[in-house]
Amino acid sequence: MGIIYKIAIIGLGSIGKRHLFNIVKVLEEREISYSIDLIRRDANEEISEDIRAIITEVYTDYSKVPNDYDVIFVTNPTHLHFDTVKSYVSKTKHMFIEKPVFSDPTASVQELMLDSKGIYYVACPLRYTDVIQYVKHEIDLSKVYSVRAICSSYLPHWRAGVDYRNTYSAHMDEGGGVSIDLIHEWDYIVYLFGHPDKVENFRGKVSHLEIDSDDLSVYIAKYKNMMAEVHLDYFGIQTIRELQLFTYEDTIIADIANSRITYLKRNETISFAESRNDYQLKEISIFFDVLEGKTSNPNDIGTAIATLKIAKEGSL
Repeated sequence: MGIIYKIAIIGLGSIGKRHLFNIVKVLEEREISYSIDLIRRDANEEISEDIRAIITEVYTDYSKVPNDYDVIFVTNPTHLHFDTVKSYVSKTKHMFIEKPVFSDPTASVQELMLDSKGIYYVACPLRYTDVIQYVKHEIDLSKVYSVRAICSSYLPHWRAGVDYRNTYSAHMDEGGGVSIDLIHEWDYIVYLFGHPDKVENFRGKVSHLEIDSDDLSVYIAKYKNMMAEVHLDYFGIQTIRELQLFTYEDTIIADIANSRITYLKRNETISFAESRNDYQLKEISIFFDVLEGKTSNPNDIGTAIATLKIAKEGSL
């Protein structure tokens, strides 16, 4: 008998929907049977027909949620992650937790009562972009003197048709603010270079945006043989998401937003035909590889909390 996955998704915002469709695509390509349930707080919230065609059951009463899931995807707002994991860990063998793992890096993992046999994977999608994979495998990182990561974009344009003022990003108490909302940058920096020896951070609300979370966060990090600068903001009218690498031989621009690598001195550009969903789909595929024992878990809860501590506290 082949593999059959019993899956539930908690939270169905934009990223939850993306994961839902990508789960279906990955498992159908592998010819693996599955059922997917939806766990929600609001029984009256409308579900589109394309999603309803995929979902087996919808639960709004915790007591009625089954206890035998293979995987639960936690994709609700960040400030709910810890309590969600704690409440549902006994109902599933494994979990996929959307980033950031929690809103508080001091959260007690022991309190979650995780199963030692369970896999608890925390999302880290930018690692799987062609650009970051190129940097990881094609550039000699030992020759890098310094790096500068920047993620600058305009929050009101993030979610089409949604008032940015009503999103979790706008509110500190819901896990918003660039320091942890844009934790991707620190995740891939740690993936490429490891943890720094020292970090300094300045952050605040400086723009016209009607939010109570930080819209600018700037870090300087010291490594043994290099330094890193990280700039994160919500107010950049023209989107920039790139990692600049300064080496003895060249200055290299790893442009994540436009999926290309540019060597400035030798005037060479390498372009990748990659969309956002390409690397999001790749992450879901790798997650199921982890479940099936084909590869190890690259970002467990402990690892993700260590990165969160840098991003949230600006410290180690």
